[in-house]
Amino acid sequence: MTLAVKHLTRESAEAWDAYVAQHGTGTFCHRAGWKFAVEAGAGHSCPYLYVEEDGEITGVLPLTLRRSALFGRALVSSMFAVYGGGLYSNEAAKQILDDAAWQIAEDAGIGVFENRTISPVHCGVEGWSSPGVKAATFIRGLEGGDEDALLLTIPRKQRAVVRKSLKAELVCNWAPTVRQVYALYAESVRNLGTPVFPLKLFEAFAAEFPDNHLLQLIKAPDGTAVASLFSFYDEKTVLPYYAGGTTEARRYNAHDFMYFELMRRAAQKGIRQFDFGRSKVDTGPYAFKKNWGFEPTPLEYEYRLAEDAELPDLSPQSGKYAALVKVWKRLPLPVANLIGPMLARHLG
Repeated sequence: MTLAVKHLTRESAEAWDAYVAQHGTGTFCHRAGWKFAVEAGAGHSCPYLYVEEDGEITGVLPLTLRRSALFGRALVSSMFAVYGGGLYSNEAAKQILDDAAWQIAEDAGIGVFENRTISPVHCGVEGWSSPGVKAATFIRGLEGGDEDALLLTIPRKQRAVVRKSLKAELVCNWAPTVRQVYALYAESVRNLGTPVFPLKLFEAFAAEFPDNHLLQLIKAPDGTAVASLFSFYDEKTVLPYYAGGTTEARRYNAHDFMYFELMRRAAQKGIRQFDFGRSKVDTGPYAFKKNWGFEPTPLEYEYRLAEDAELPDLSPQSGKYAALVKVWKRLPLPVANLIGPMLARHLG
């Protein structure tokens, strides 16, 4: 048996994606294009590693190097992704990829390796730990594209909200530009006190996945854009990923309308799984997704730490950043959009 660790290139991307597709725990976030989008859109180095055994891929490990004076240094699998961590065919592939990743961290002077696995895969392994469940993901099956059938899958109270939104004379535009979608997203996160990701990242994702993303722009009856959504999808799953909106969106239940329209369109395409994504436990988004009838799946990210390293805490609610959040909410939107991407590119 001959094992060799290699770095993903454009030439090996097709083989990488084929391995991810056939692996039982592979996700859209593991796809090769994620590397190239994050490098182009956020300026990070992404050493995506894979193992070949006698010419066949037996493991992959997507990685991103974060080097930030404000938010710390870490090796992440992988940034801007809900899911990450390695995919392996055997223990030998897992061990050799773990060792190669930690060598990259050590060479870069980084003492933190964040592994975004759904469940820990290094339980009891020296140097690895998990802080417990701080967030969950929400995944549920989709019925056919018939409106009535879809509505019946939604709990009664939320169904009433969706029905109301369907009568609000909202319009869903499926052909907006990335800039239009981004503009509402930027306004939304500024209102939450969070720096916005770079527009270049949105554009890079759209370029890397031209046949696997959907853009939505929701307009009020007067033609004003009030909500937007950037989603990813493949043949099995649709992932609403970057949602934005104005303060007027709530008046029309525009987000409820937007997500229902996405469910309907995805079901019509034959997609049978809706991945509502990650939310922190006991937050508004967490409750919103449960109201739709989605049950949370705990996310137990795990960390490998050097002896002198500490678990990072980038939560906006932590004391370190709480004051920054308050200030950020008051920034004029053009100012927030100018300086936000320089900070947010380290927060994915």
